[in-house]
Amino acid sequence: QVQLAESGGGSVQAGGSLRLSCVASGYMNSQYCLAWFRHAPGKRREVVAAIDRNGVTRYAEFVTGRFTISQDNAKNTLYLEMNSLKPEDTAMYYCVADVPPGGIATMLRNRGDFGYWGQGTLVTVSS
Repeated sequence: QVQLAESGGGSVQAGGSLRLSCVASGYMNSQYCLAWFRHAPGKRREVVAAIDRNGVTRYAEFVTGRFTISQDNAKNTLYLEMNSLKPEDTAMYYCVADVPPGGIATMLRNRGDFGYWGQGTLVTVSS
């Protein structure tokens, strides 16, 4: 059983930065991928960034150059560094884990069917 716990959300002004963290517990084999997924009411549910156990990363086009996903395997912690935040980045952000059948590229296209979820952390960006 995998458990995920996010922290680090909050309220910032446009152009600001936030760093999200997700502590993972439980066994995940080498096929697992971790990702940050977001959902805002009335908006599309989408993966923001994903990383596999080898450190290979993929980003949604709308965050490329602004967000960075990383992991500290020694601390079992996933991070999302968010810079140049925009009001449209406002959403609940979830740490998720799954074994995507097509690898990390498939993880990026997932619209919400993940094996494990954290409780979510709210990010609010004001203009």
